[in-house]
Amino acid sequence: MVKKMELFSIDCGNLMVDGGAMFGVIPKTMWKKRYPCDENNLCNLSMRSLLVVTENRKILIDTGQGNKQDEQFFKYHYLNGDGELIKSLKAAGFEPEDITDVVHTHLHFDHCGGTLKHDSQGAIVSTFPNANLWVSRQHWDWAVKPNRREAPAFPPENILPMLDTGKLRFIDEEGELFPGFFVLFANGHTRGQVIPVIDFHGRKLVFCADLIPTMANIPLSFISAYDLFQLDVLNEKEMLLEAAAENKMTLFFEHDINTECCTVVKGAKGIVADRIFTLAEFLKF
Repeated sequence: MVKKMELFSIDCGNLMVDGGAMFGVIPKTMWKKRYPCDENNLCNLSMRSLLVVTENRKILIDTGQGNKQDEQFFKYHYLNGDGELIKSLKAAGFEPEDITDVVHTHLHFDHCGGTLKHDSQGAIVSTFPNANLWVSRQHWDWAVKPNRREAPAFPPENILPMLDTGKLRFIDEEGELFPGFFVLFANGHTRGQVIPVIDFHGRKLVFCADLIPTMANIPLSFISAYDLFQLDVLNEKEMLLEAAAENKMTLFFEHDINTECCTVVKGAKGIVADRIFTLAEFLKF
């Protein structure tokens, strides 16, 4: 167990997506009771990163969408909110140079876009010059040669220049990546997605990424149309939720604009959300 650890929720802004895409085959009459939408069926989602600070490391999980692409790229993403990666880091008391490691759950644009930036000469460089950039090897191989359906989520300028930084590092197996920082793999949303599990003084915090993007996605059948391999998602969600209920883990949601964290319990109709709270409240328990 790490003797000293701090956790910070990092607001990278919001984007809007179609509710039907977020909840797949679930009828709107059911999902809108769990997650609100506007008159155009758009659900507002957060891009919420997590900063894990220990004695020796400052580990950032995911980096939001960044600003390398032009307005046309984000035309249908309806970016909104006051959150921004570097501004939020500074508000927490940190500079980009402080970050030692960036762990990417996967390389879809809304999870890794802030990792690289344009410098004053227009070249693409690391936003975090002292940080190792981590991604699962399976997912890297998947992302650099994308299938036609997923390719728009993998802009090459977000991914390939990571090689030029000399800081790209691959995760080859599940387990403890850093002291108190563990990783699992999930292959349903996209191949090789990383699910971080943080041991915070004996309590487990699961960064759910896109395996369970919002609390509304906890029911097993509430599976996003963005998930490429939906039966895999079904099985992976069930395994994670069973473990979370049994071991009293806390779920941390990257995309739920209304809910940062919750615990789950087994109910009469399966596993359901139990206590709902913020990360700040989790730290005080």
